[in-house]
This record gives sequence, structure tokens and C-alpha cells, in this order.
Amino acid sequence: MTLATPVRTGTTTPSLYRSYTQQANQRVAPNVTDDYERWYTEATASNRMVLSLRSTIHVEIGWALDRLHRLCTNDQFILTTIPGLTDALFEWPEWYVREGHLESEKYAFFSLSAETDRRRRHAVESLFILRNSAMNEPNAHQLANHSRTQPLIFGALHNLDPGTEANTEFILNIMELFQAISLRITLPHPGSTDKSPLPILLQIAGRSPNRSLIVAALTVLGQLFTQSSSLSRLEADSPALSASIRYLPLFVDKPLVEASLNYMYAHLSHPPMAKAFLHHSFMPSTLRVLVSLLLAEQVEEAVSLDITGPVRTVPASTTMATPAHDLTDGELERLLPMPEPTRCYEWMKTMFVAEPEGELTQVDFWNLYKDVFTPHVDRFPVLVASDVIKNVNIVFPQAQAMVLPGPPQRFIVRGVNRRKETQASQRFKCQWERSQCTVPPFASAGELYDHLLQHVDAFESAHAPCVWSSCTAPPSLKSHLRQHILTHMSSSQPPAKHSSQDDTVTLSIDTSAYPLVNPTLRPPPPPRSTLVTYHRPVVDPPSTSLTALLIIRILFHTSFVATDLAPRPDGERFGFPGVVDEDEGEDVTEDYGNEVEGLRRGRRAFVGVRSMMEGVRMKDEVLASWIAEMVDAAYDGLPQS
Repeated sequence: MTLATPVRTGTTTPSLYRSYTQQANQRVAPNVTDDYERWYTEATASNRMVLSLRSTIHVEIGWALDRLHRLCTNDQFILTTIPGLTDALFEWPEWYVREGHLESEKYAFFSLSAETDRRRRHAVESLFILRNSAMNEPNAHQLANHSRTQPLIFGALHNLDPGTEANTEFILNIMELFQAISLRITLPHPGSTDKSPLPILLQIAGRSPNRSLIVAALTVLGQLFTQSSSLSRLEADSPALSASIRYLPLFVDKPLVEASLNYMYAHLSHPPMAKAFLHHSFMPSTLRVLVSLLLAEQVEEAVSLDITGPVRTVPASTTMATPAHDLTDGELERLLPMPEPTRCYEWMKTMFVAEPEGELTQVDFWNLYKDVFTPHVDRFPVLVASDVIKNVNIVFPQAQAMVLPGPPQRFIVRGVNRRKETQASQRFKCQWERSQCTVPPFASAGELYDHLLQHVDAFESAHAPCVWSSCTAPPSLKSHLRQHILTHMSSSQPPAKHSSQDDTVTLSIDTSAYPLVNPTLRPPPPPRSTLVTYHRPVVDPPSTSLTALLIIRILFHTSFVATDLAPRPDGERFGFPGVVDEDEGEDVTEDYGNEVEGLRRGRRAFVGVRSMMEGVRMKDEVLASWIAEMVDAAYDGLPQS
């Protein structure tokens, strides 16, 4: 058969000249990409690419494979639309599996001959096209049902040495083709004489030094063991499981970690394998690595929440406390003999001052009067509350008693306020005779000291006690007492502030007036600036974290959800639970003991990582509840022995 000269990029043929001329007349740019020319993709048995593949001319074969490389990446490329194309693509890979690999392995340390190298490239490129085509669902379905696909995959895994560099690319494409159709392939029965790819894949995953082959093998194995028909082939000491545990800490290598996680999830999803894994020596460290992966991949943002309440500040230099005036003993002795209501009038003049914006509650106003004069009611009569409130208008014409609407209603006296003591009276008032000295406050510390010296000199004895307020100093010589009284006097200059002390005083917004009479009754204000900073997840975890969380969840349920032993059938009682022979009972006890020990090891492992799991935060509420449930279960401690 004589083939026409292949069409090259950038050339046109007479058969297409008319169409290009029409496009030019219509001012449309011509499509000269030869991948889209008619005979490359026409659905006939005489398709140019199929004819070139079946020829023995290497130039024609290379040209057809080059065009197919570009076509197979298109979702519109369907193998069944070109008759004979699939069978033509199988020929060269089958030749390599059957005999071509022998020459490549023979000359492992030397260059291959030009003829052998071209054939090998044809085989690799044909397999590459099949592998790319299988990414499309219709092509994957066709290849899975094709009679030549499974023999090619199984034969390549058994015949080719994965340790030979010349075979690496071919085996990698074989396993990736296997991945695309693995869900439609059933492994041979263990007793069958057919070749099974499972031992080869386990060997590659567990021993191969080639990273790409390890990733491909773990991926294929993970897909195979998702099928219920393949679960019977699982082994507790599988080399693939050991490899997955070994490569799991390599967080920077995402493809390898993802393949390891996928296989581990498929392996542990089988309950017997999960129970057996609790006895594995690397189970605690594997659980720790899985939690570390969750922590390493979570993306968080710092959130600051200001919970400071409304406050106000006043300058500290202008907030010297000025307590309200209380009746002195002299004032009380002067007021008691007076008849009512004159005594009430004088008491108001002594205790209150007119203030348009001031107000007191009527209860407080009455209590101030009652607390002073009620103890002497047996000698001097007192007024009732209504009379005392009415007398306010007589002493202070601008003041009045009123009721403010509520709820709740407020009964107040507006227009008066308590008389305040001056600052000087607090700092330089004599408190001799246990604060009973009736001398008015002094203007300075020197005047107060001169007055105290008079008290000291008034003692006739050489030894005199200190009777300043509540001082408990023992009696001493007058010369020593004169020095001692200096300790009770306020300094003329205010003490220096510390550099860290603020110049303002923070008050709650509800504080009506400041300074207060009694600073200890001031409601504590909220801090001036209270920022609660915490971290929250920004996005949902990646697929690797989700797979790791599923594995952790499987181990958690296996460790904490204990199952009771099911009743064993008794043949003589038609399958109903009955008396079990002594030998069988010993076996059951031994198995149950191993299971309990596995549960204990699993729970200890979760207790060991509970502090790490507390730092795991998930954006999804369901996933976050999983973490919280596992942490709470770990805090319950180990089961009792």
C-alpha cells in the first residue's frame, strides 16, 4: 500500500483551496491548523491517522502520534468516532510488553539502537494517548470494556521491571491508565491462574525508590480497595500501609501525602483492618501526624473584638475628693435644745446648700434627719417625714419636692444638695482626742503642727500617749511624741506620680458625679481598652485535611465505640445461643481480650493528642462538632481496668 505524502503544518491542498478562498472573500481568517483538517478526524476506516499508525514507516507513525497528542487533550476527542484507532494504539504498547522491554533492559547501561529506540518511543507515545483519552468518561468506558486493555495492564505490571529506568515512563502511564478504569476492573480470584496486579502494586508502593511510581501505585491501590469485591485481599501488615505511614509526615509533598491518605482511608474503612491497626506499633505516632496535618493546613485570621463598655474620663488633678458635711458634736449640741420646726430649719441650713441642678431623694433627705435626731426622741421631739419635706421650701425657696414619672416613679427634692467639706478641712483638720477636737480646719500643715504642739504640751506627765484618731502607738517622751505626730500630717506638696500612672480617672458612664463622697462605693468602670483577640478559620480545609479528619474519625469510633460480643451459634440448638464448649470459650475470651487491649491503646492515643486537637478549628459546624466530640471523649480518660 502506497501512502500519500503527509500534510505538514502551514500548507494547503487543492481540495481545500476553494474553502479557504471563500473564507477570505468573507473576510474571515482561515483555520490552517492541520489538527482540524477533515481527513484527520473523519469517521471512516480510511482515516489518515489510522492508516499511518498501521504502516511500518516510522515517519508516518510519528506524524500520526504527534497529531493524536494534541487531539487527545480535547474533551471532544472520542475514540469510538474513528474506527480502528483504539486497536491501532494498542499494537505498539503490546509489542513492548511482549518483547520490546527485553532489549531495553538488556542495554540498561548503554544507548539503545536507533531502531529499538524509535519503537520504544512509539509504544510510550501510544500508551500516553490511551492514558490521556481515558480521562474522558466515554473513552474510559470503552477502554474498560475493551478486550485488550486488562491484558495489557496486567502483562505490563508482571513483565516489566519497575527498577529499570527505561521502563519507568511506560509503567507510570500503565498505572495512570489503570487509575482511570480501576472502578470497572475486577481482580482475579485468589485461586485463579490469571495474573493479578495486586502483588506488583504492593511491591512498588512499599519498596520502589521512584516517587512517581509510589504515588501512582498508592492511588491505584486506594481505588481498588474501595470496591467491596477487593476487601478480602486486604492485609493488616500491607506494605502499602507501611509506605503510607512512612510518607505521611512529608507535608510539603502534597501529591505523595494525598496518595498516602487516600490509601490509608480505603484500608482503615474496612472495620477489621481498623481494629487491627489499633495494635500497630506506629498507631499513636500516625494519629499525632494526622492531627499535625490538620494544624499545618488550617488557614486562620486573627479577629479582635472590642468589649470595652462606655466610659468617660476626668482629669485626675481636678478630682480631689470632697466628702459631704456631717454634723459635728458642737453643732449637734447646739441644735438639740431648739424647738421644732426651728431646729429643722437650722439643721437644713447646716447640712444643705442651694443648688439649682442638685437633687436628693426624699427618702435620703428624711433619713438624714431621722438618723441624727431619733436617738434623742425621749428628750426632744422630732417631726414626721412629710413635715420635714415641706420645710425645704421655707429654708430654700427655689427648692421643691416633686415626683418624676416612671416607671418607676421617683420622689425627689430638687434645688438643694449636701454641703461639701473643703479639701483643706480633710488634709489639715486636727484629729486629736480620737477625732473629737472641735478646732476648725487649718489652712496649712505648719498651722496644724503648731496646734498639735499645744496638745502635747498640755500633758502634765513627761510620758504622753498619741491620741490622734485611731493611732495605737505606745506612750513616749514628749520630745519623741513631737516627732511622732509629724507622721500623721499630710504633706504640703502632693506626692509625685509614677511614670506609668495616667493623668485621668476612668469612670463608668452611669456615674452621675465625681468626685464621690466615699470612693469605695464607686462602681468599678470597665477597662479603657479591652480587646479580645482570637483566631478563626478563613476557608474550609483542603481535601488532604478532610481525608485526614475522616481517618481520625474512623480510629475514634473504633476506639471509643465498643461493641459487645455477638452470641455464637450452637449447632445442636438450631442456631440459637446456647452453651458453648470449653475450648471455644477459651478462643472467644482470647479474641475479646485482644480487642479490649486495642480499644485501650486507641483511647490512650487520643488522650495523648487531645491538647493538639483543641487547637484544630474548622469553619464547617459539623466538622467542628466532630473535633469537639473527640476532645470531650478524650477528656473522659481511659477505661477502667
